[in-house]
Amino acid sequence: GSGSSAVMELARVFQEATYQGNRPERSVVFLWFTGEEKGLLGSQFYSENPIFPLEQTIADINIDMVGRIDDKYKDKNINNYIYVIGSDRLSTDLHKITEDVNQKYTQLTLDYTYNAEEDPNKFYYRSDHYNFAKHGIPAVFFFNGVHDDYHRSTDKIEKIDFDTMAERTKLIFHIAWDLANRPDKIKVDGVVK
Repeated sequence: GSGSSAVMELARVFQEATYQGNRPERSVVFLWFTGEEKGLLGSQFYSENPIFPLEQTIADINIDMVGRIDDKYKDKNINNYIYVIGSDRLSTDLHKITEDVNQKYTQLTLDYTYNAEEDPNKFYYRSDHYNFAKHGIPAVFFFNGVHDDYHRSTDKIEKIDFDTMAERTKLIFHIAWDLANRPDKIKVDGVVK
């Protein structure tokens, strides 16, 4: 639920900006998909039946599980990190925006462990952003890493680190705001795999 909560907060902040006269230059669509664990079914359906033409979609930001601390960082007593997957796969612009915005606003540790092509988890291919990426739409996926409660009923709200989740969501907001307000589309200079 932390990813869904982050998306709801992002939608609220974008709407608030619009009410205050700061409407983004581009439309921003906030989507929730179901059926990821069964084969990316919801995002596959949307990518095959989009409300807005995919050729008008400049990027996809995927948020899933951004409120916990995984064992790697818990053991180091560090919570100011986020795993970043895919930002460099199709667009060096998207990767640079991610890095620059982080440096300017949040200074989180951006961990690309799960982005490695040889990573056995293959999260790049297993999460909803992939149904956009396979159509040539640059995508970035933010993720807090796995933990013992991953996909279990023991993943309770009491285990969420809300301050960390807020910082991660702040990073994602600034990336989305940058993408929505830049004069040109980001370039696609990677290869779809």
